[in-house]
Amino acid sequence: MPSACDPVIEDIEDMVSSTDPTPHERQSARKNIVPRPKKKKELLNDEELQADSVIPGMQKIWMKTWGCSHNNSDGEYMAGQLAASGYKMTEADLWLLNSCTVKNPAEDHFRNSIKKAQEQEKKVVVAGCVPQAQPRMDYLKGLSIIGVQQIDRVVEVVDEAVKGHSVRLLGQKKEGGRRLGGARLDLPKIRKNPLIEIISINTGCLNACTYCKTKHARGDLASYPIEELVKRVRQSFQEGVCEIWLTSEDTGAYGRDIGTDLPTLLWRLVEQIPDGAMLRLGMTNPPYILEHLGEMAKILNHPRVYAFLHVPVQSASDSVLMDMKREYCIDDFKRVVDFLKERVPGVTIATDIICGFPGETEEDFQETLELVKLYRFPSLFINQFYPRPGTPAAKMEQVPAQVKKQRTRELSQLFHSYNPYDHKVGEMQHVLVTEESFDAQYYVAHNKFYEQVLVPKKVEFKGKMIEVEIYEAGKHFMKGRPVEDSKPFNPSIAAPLQQGEVSGLIQVITHTHTHTHTRPGVRLSGASSSALLLNTDIYT
Repeated sequence: MPSACDPVIEDIEDMVSSTDPTPHERQSARKNIVPRPKKKKELLNDEELQADSVIPGMQKIWMKTWGCSHNNSDGEYMAGQLAASGYKMTEADLWLLNSCTVKNPAEDHFRNSIKKAQEQEKKVVVAGCVPQAQPRMDYLKGLSIIGVQQIDRVVEVVDEAVKGHSVRLLGQKKEGGRRLGGARLDLPKIRKNPLIEIISINTGCLNACTYCKTKHARGDLASYPIEELVKRVRQSFQEGVCEIWLTSEDTGAYGRDIGTDLPTLLWRLVEQIPDGAMLRLGMTNPPYILEHLGEMAKILNHPRVYAFLHVPVQSASDSVLMDMKREYCIDDFKRVVDFLKERVPGVTIATDIICGFPGETEEDFQETLELVKLYRFPSLFINQFYPRPGTPAAKMEQVPAQVKKQRTRELSQLFHSYNPYDHKVGEMQHVLVTEESFDAQYYVAHNKFYEQVLVPKKVEFKGKMIEVEIYEAGKHFMKGRPVEDSKPFNPSIAAPLQQGEVSGLIQVITHTHTHTHTRPGVRLSGASSSALLLNTDIYT
């Protein structure tokens, strides 16, 4: 039984009454408050300010996100809503932990972070795929939970958590009996990188892979309408973004639940992309791209779309693919790769491989090695199989741990035996500069094929398209020196937001005071934005 001071309420609806102000009302109400300047002697410092109850919206929150770009987008939305509601995102009274359930190590890090927060007597709110899929895990008892479909209500959950209540919000969003894609796309958000907008085009998928835990959390396919996605892309460019990432559990399946398809969406989005800005497609499984290969080749050849596609193969053995329930054979995968390589010269195909899936024989594994030798994938995500609780694969006869490790090492050695970029030394390339390298010594740019190019760290290059000469090639990157007399081109149609600035807010100035409220498509700027700046360590 929970203690009287730590009540567990299974649904936040039991805690928030109809008479309580919503987070949106709390934000909008600020316009009715006219600040009265105080004389110096009237000002109170933090030590003098006392209250007999906890007032939500005044606390500090530290946030950490694990996992895919979809999860990162969810995290950006949650951070934006909390900052817009008054919370300060920095080292912290409460930890908001946004989890990933794909692999055991990711969940272990999540569980360890919960333990660390509790040892430091921090309040904890958990989000993401782990609590959504298994909310009754022992280590989640007594914690507040935000479901993956409910990130638009993060402020309500955090409000209750800071007051000492434990609430759980795990429902599905539906409209007219149809499952919706998730929270609205026009919510306030704080981009991890102000130059890059991550947009989830759908949530869930149509597959039933026997190893996948994410399906338990994200559910079946639910796509956002095209017009909503077009509007979000347009807003992003109005806020200075120069690169768009489309993400989901399977972008290739987009639209099958709402009577449209991925190419139809992409042609609409391309119309919104300014010259020099770029669009990157997310992961797509082979079954749902096969019927669109012709249109996809045309789209990948578009000058404002990266010629890059992430198509997971997982194994080159038809027997293993059948046990995985991947719904394609290896010839289907080869058809996708061969077609795109022929029609999109230089295209980058990234893929994933699982080593040691239950029942995988040495012959099966050798087929996978031969596939890698054939295509020499420049980007290869190698995963040792982890049985995820509750999945069919966890109940299958497992490959011995030492065999899984040996196969993972062997595949890794093969991958590192070739250098995909050596032949590009001496080339002139146009690259879009969007990030800083991990060692902070370079800026990171990408060429048309989404290959990583390190360039000198000059502030005038950030967010610009520049021309470089490739002078060095490594396993995962190239290095480029700017071409003399070549001027950086700015693809942004507006100045980018500052690091930590909230997207989707507007500043309203009257004769006597300034206030803010949410409005899609317009950013907060000027003096009032300073209260909403996030510490840049929120995603460490």
